[in-house]
Amino acid sequence: MLWRAACATAALGAAFAAQAQAPALPAPETVALDKLGYMSSFPPEGAQRVDLSNSYKYPQLRWTVQHLRELQPTHNIRSGGAAPSALSADPRPLGGVTFDDDKGQPITVDQWFTRTYTDALVVLHKGRVVYERYDNQMKPHSPHLLFSVTKSFTGLMAAQLAHEGKIDPEALVTKYVPELADSAWGDMKVRDVMDMTGAVRFREVYTDPTTEIFGYSWSSGLLPRPPGYQGPTNVYDFLKTLKKEGEHGAGFVYRTVHSEVLGWIVSRATGKHWAELMSDNIWQKLGTEEDAHVMVDSVGTPLQGAGLNATARDLARFGEMLRLGGSYNGQKIFDKAVIDDTAKGGDREKFKMGGMAFRPGYSYRNQWWVLHNADGAYEAAGIHGQFIHVNPAAEMVVVKLSSHPVAGAGFTHPLTLKAWAALAQAVRR
Repeated sequence: MLWRAACATAALGAAFAAQAQAPALPAPETVALDKLGYMSSFPPEGAQRVDLSNSYKYPQLRWTVQHLRELQPTHNIRSGGAAPSALSADPRPLGGVTFDDDKGQPITVDQWFTRTYTDALVVLHKGRVVYERYDNQMKPHSPHLLFSVTKSFTGLMAAQLAHEGKIDPEALVTKYVPELADSAWGDMKVRDVMDMTGAVRFREVYTDPTTEIFGYSWSSGLLPRPPGYQGPTNVYDFLKTLKKEGEHGAGFVYRTVHSEVLGWIVSRATGKHWAELMSDNIWQKLGTEEDAHVMVDSVGTPLQGAGLNATARDLARFGEMLRLGGSYNGQKIFDKAVIDDTAKGGDREKFKMGGMAFRPGYSYRNQWWVLHNADGAYEAAGIHGQFIHVNPAAEMVVVKLSSHPVAGAGFTHPLTLKAWAALAQAVRR
């Protein structure tokens, strides 16, 4: 039951709480897809089969994150017909770089890669690929489920629209989505949605199906609905049921449902589907190599807080665009003021109220995590080890896509911080 509860969080795009006790983890080589053989027979039977009944259990999750659209409905995000933008290579032996882990023991980048169940790792320095490694059947062209990295795309879309005057961050949510008048968002400002400082009762107790996280999962289609289920059957209807709990603006509390509301606002302000905005305004302009896709619910609503799937190389292009201030491939994708506003971070005192001591000194702005370190780093992050990490001072971008057994970032983040620092030091040499 504990494993099932932990892995259910993968479907939910939330749960960054620290683990109270270190769980026993399987040796990475024992849960490699080559060894497990999932979906490799014709037809797959018995233990080889992955379907909605077990797709978010472990180790089946390792297959799911690379094959989501074989299990769930998705909306395509076109890369367009133009030639991909160049990603030049300048390989360096970063895999052998040694640093002290969070326990003070020496570890190499390659060992960190393996220990954290990494599927893909791409490091850019000054726009060149200096390190690229894939494992667990992942390939450069393979899409990977990004979980809550999705939120950061939604946040930047909203921030750009605010910069253009198409969204007013100080307006009430109901200016754009009047359907939420009787919900927690009825008297909430858009800015509180963007920075997750709005007060909404949304409990995430993964062993208690009466908590709201299960309602979100059932309504969106992330988890199979129980027999006799009579609740909402799409995300928008589910959002209307959530009530206020606390004072808006008082402090940061991480809630996936804020991202779904923010995506709803973005679509209302533009009159376009989230996936079409992604394709037209971001993916095609970046010159991506591959299409991306996003999971959708029963009425085509994209999961704007958890459902994006993309390749590591295309995410590296996105991160490099951010490092360059919003332009890439000869295209302006975001205004520099939007990137600067995001990278400066949010209210660090309000962030402390979110119960994330494993992210010391952080804040949250426009649905991005801001480190407030000497390098001005900021990142998008998703459960089970998904990252787009941007370090402006080191001129470095890192994309890490993983399928770690533990969903919550609290278990691995102290080691992650050590790895970011080691990579930044190494690329500067």
